[in-house]
Amino acid sequence: MPKAIMKTGVLAVGLCAAAVLSATAQANTQLSQDEIKQVVSGKRIYLKTPLGGEFPLYYQRNGKVDGSGDAVGLGRFMQPNDEGRWWVRGNRLCQKWQSWYDGKQFCFTLSKGEGSTLYWTRDDGLNGRARIGN
Repeated sequence: MPKAIMKTGVLAVGLCAAAVLSATAQANTQLSQDEIKQVVSGKRIYLKTPLGGEFPLYYQRNGKVDGSGDAVGLGRFMQPNDEGRWWVRGNRLCQKWQSWYDGKQFCFTLSKGEGSTLYWTRDDGLNGRARIGN
């Protein structure tokens, strides 16, 4: 194979890889304070459970968060039921439940993935995935 064709092929592969990495980095960029409010306020966020189900949380516009919705898949066997408060501090979504986590406050960074996918990392390092509903 001539060197010119091989160099062109290597360059094309390199450019494609750079484009994919750039798109992935952009898709996983941490959301700002305003973006977090826009993404969660008035929406149901479905947290993925380790067993394959989803756990719905409804982030009301008035700062209340409701965890008493019907879970989907295997999550429905956990019978979620609690309510609390949510707010945004800096570039983190914070929430405090009445009984879950013994009422301890946790904050999360959020990153938007493809479509309705969200990636979250809690301030203690735990992380996971969710999807944005209506």
